[in-house]
Amino acid sequence: MNDGGARTTGRPTLLLLHGMGATSEVWLPWAPLLRRRWAGRWLAPDLAGHGTSPPLPAYSFTALAAQVAAALAPGDRLIVLGHSLGGVVGLTLAARGAGLPVTAVVGLGIKVVWSAAELAKTRELAARAVAWYPTRDEAAQRYLRVSGLAGLVAPDDPRVTAGLREVDGRWRLAMDPGAFAVGEPDLAALVAASEVPVLLARGEHDPLVTDGQLQRYGVPVATLSGLGHNAHVEDPEAVLALVETYR
Repeated sequence: MNDGGARTTGRPTLLLLHGMGATSEVWLPWAPLLRRRWAGRWLAPDLAGHGTSPPLPAYSFTALAAQVAAALAPGDRLIVLGHSLGGVVGLTLAARGAGLPVTAVVGLGIKVVWSAAELAKTRELAARAVAWYPTRDEAAQRYLRVSGLAGLVAPDDPRVTAGLREVDGRWRLAMDPGAFAVGEPDLAALVAASEVPVLLARGEHDPLVTDGQLQRYGVPVATLSGLGHNAHVEDPEAVLALVETYR
């Protein structure tokens, strides 16, 4: 888990949750920004089956949220910023009955409409054996596609290295393919189950979700001009500004 800052009386902890296929290292460039603008502690864990976190026997949003909750310190008050899958996990943490002191959730780039073909594809990906690559570059290219970071992050970037594993000269993604089987989120139920402020956000050019789709849930929606699905990578300051509203 990446963490920084100091626990400050009266200040919530910022919990940063990455998306499908990525790792906590995707937030690494945020560290200097948070030192300047976030007065308090921040945490960025690897979700189960990603990075250094072990896989789950079966994947669900509840199980992913439970893995995150188990790593939190007692007494942490949380503002959650989650990207894509991480946004759904954040909403799951905030749901009534979760028993966690979440004070607000910002869900960025959450895909809320899934076709039957898309869900079938995720089940197929989840059922595949781990793919091995003879070179780091080949594995890195695959990681960049799976994480959605192609074109945004260089193959030799430390954020890519965190998503790879080398064994006996062969390379694979650190991600457990089974994580693809997490399924379709019931966002309406998750939003209804939350008693804290929820903001749903997207990059203007995000192909996975539209403003209209997000506006159905009756909570504030923010559109980040000029940005895509990985807005937190493209413009950290713009995304952090969304969170600061709830501090």
